[in-house]
Amino acid sequence: MRLATIRTADGTRAVRIEDDRAVETGHSDLVELLTLPAWRELAASAAGRRHQLDGVSYAPLVARPEKIICVGLNYRTHLLEMGRELPEHPTLFAKYSRSLIGANDDIVVPTVSDALDWEAELGVVIGLPVRHATEEQAAAAIAGFTVVNDVTGRDYQYRTLQWLQGKTFESSTPVGPWLVTADPDTVGSSHRMTCEVDGELMQEADTGDLVFPPVALVRYISSLLTLVPGDLIATGTPGGVGHARKPPRYLKNGSELITRIEGIGECRNICVDEK
Repeated sequence: MRLATIRTADGTRAVRIEDDRAVETGHSDLVELLTLPAWRELAASAAGRRHQLDGVSYAPLVARPEKIICVGLNYRTHLLEMGRELPEHPTLFAKYSRSLIGANDDIVVPTVSDALDWEAELGVVIGLPVRHATEEQAAAAIAGFTVVNDVTGRDYQYRTLQWLQGKTFESSTPVGPWLVTADPDTVGSSHRMTCEVDGELMQEADTGDLVFPPVALVRYISSLLTLVPGDLIATGTPGGVGHARKPPRYLKNGSELITRIEGIGECRNICVDEK
């Protein structure tokens, strides 16, 4: 299934995407739906109000997740081509929910940053509470996958050894348009991922190249704290970011950013200066 959170005249609503229509499930957003033990059955059988898909406005897929956990340095080929050793443990940092925007919303270029960069990523959404997960429990806890771009202010990221301040600018992180549900047999599937800026291909990778794939990340993170339905994990980006180019290249007012993962979805965003 494909599940999403859309904006309506009555507020946000969780929907099932069905051919050319979005069918309301009876819940305010995807996070509310995922907190219910029978969310898969409820979503599959929902027969609520229908919306034409070509007129839908996608809200952030998970608008107010309890946690947004991001992973750095997680693509094998990129690390090896830079001459770096593969990490023994995942590199983790966080974002806050005000950074999230919908799949087609504008990315706000912050007034204080002159080095806004792109980072295409596979997003993992949690569908069951899990703590100290086994491999089987970790796979079962994954509700599905989505598209994320971890847009980053490099000048703020590298001000200190802690990355958070460059990673969580308000209205900077597209996520969506929908969740493609998974089951334990498909959580290890690989997908081609690309990122384009103003029509030019900047990043291209296969998610099968992750050093720490989704199940391993859920196992590791759940050893630190309890993951709950609606939590979002951004699994890391491959090479091709603007900061590493010579000369560096950054997003600016008017830039078009397209983040695509085959078999999952596409975010298409325009950058606008902060007002």
